[in-house]
Amino acid sequence: MSLSIRRVVTDHDAESRSIVRYDEITTNIVSRRPGHASTVIWSHARTPVDNTESGDGGLRDVAECAADGAIFRVVQYGPGVAPRMHRTMTVDYAVVMSGEIDMVLDDGKVVQLRQGDCLVQRGTVHDWVNRGTVPCVIAFVLIAAEPVKVAGKTLGAIG
Repeated sequence: MSLSIRRVVTDHDAESRSIVRYDEITTNIVSRRPGHASTVIWSHARTPVDNTESGDGGLRDVAECAADGAIFRVVQYGPGVAPRMHRTMTVDYAVVMSGEIDMVLDDGKVVQLRQGDCLVQRGTVHDWVNRGTVPCVIAFVLIAAEPVKVAGKTLGAIG
């Protein structure tokens, strides 16, 4: 399974003119389980973001989002991807770029998402299941969020 994502990142030169800082195919591909591959396009340790910060935000080690941070990541889920029920401490904005995938919630409800579908994941327990024959690629923006509280109980990250 190969993930090939082009990222273009703009910046400013010494005279404050707009420039392209990076225009490349990402090479920071990681796999956290069989059938999974992801690449971080950009990340920040805190928001609001300082757009004059130096360094490549795509190279940060960001398995999880920082307490005040944000991550832009693209994930590929291959057919039969290993299960991983989890909850993050973020609000996640997602767009299915190609393929289709089932989002399974902790009560067993299944929602099928297809190319072009958009999802807002608000700190809920979920899994991604690809029952198809082709990989599904999803772009995610994760933004740090306050812990979810239900009936006076604070729900933490799992998985």
